[in-house]
Amino acid sequence: MARYRGPVEKIERRLGASLALKGERRLAGKSAIDKRPYAPGQHGQRRSKVSEYGLQLREKQKAKFMYGVSEKQFRRLFSDANSIQGNTGENLIQLLERRLDNVLYRMGFATTRRFARQLVTHGHVLVDGIKVDIPSYRVKAGQKIEVKEKSKSNPQIIRAIELTAQTGIVPWVDVDKDKFFGIFTRIPEREEVVIPVEERYIVELYSK
Repeated sequence: MARYRGPVEKIERRLGASLALKGERRLAGKSAIDKRPYAPGQHGQRRSKVSEYGLQLREKQKAKFMYGVSEKQFRRLFSDANSIQGNTGENLIQLLERRLDNVLYRMGFATTRRFARQLVTHGHVLVDGIKVDIPSYRVKAGQKIEVKEKSKSNPQIIRAIELTAQTGIVPWVDVDKDKFFGIFTRIPEREEVVIPVEERYIVELYSK
């Protein structure tokens, strides 16, 4: 299945959670889910009982849309997480957090993961001094992520950096805003990753 390219705020309303799919609108409290916290459509405000499968599917969809991965990519990530020693759900979240586009977003160089993905695919990002244009590239602890010299004047990147004063930076990255680079210092612990996803339901879904 191709990556979803439709109205992202409808997805947030349907799944009942803010997935950071909008940048400044979300920070300003103007996102659709803040104004209309119910599902879109004529019957969106009706309450309906969700089955166990429905809960499992919803949590998978939340993670999938939040991190911007396709169904095929998500299945592969789950397979990798399942093959690593430890808790499969926690492994899955850590693998998602290690994606290059997500790390760039976490460092504050993009207001959304979607924009971070565009920066990577368009060749604006270096990893340890080498251009990497694959958003799914798995960043390792200690690697340096930086914006290319010619891209430092990009107004969207500059605005994203300005907004980090409001949003803050996660503790597993070390960022030099003035020099447009950051270090992915370590893989985060699950409890540090604040996202509206219950990964245990995802594990149950794929374990059937």
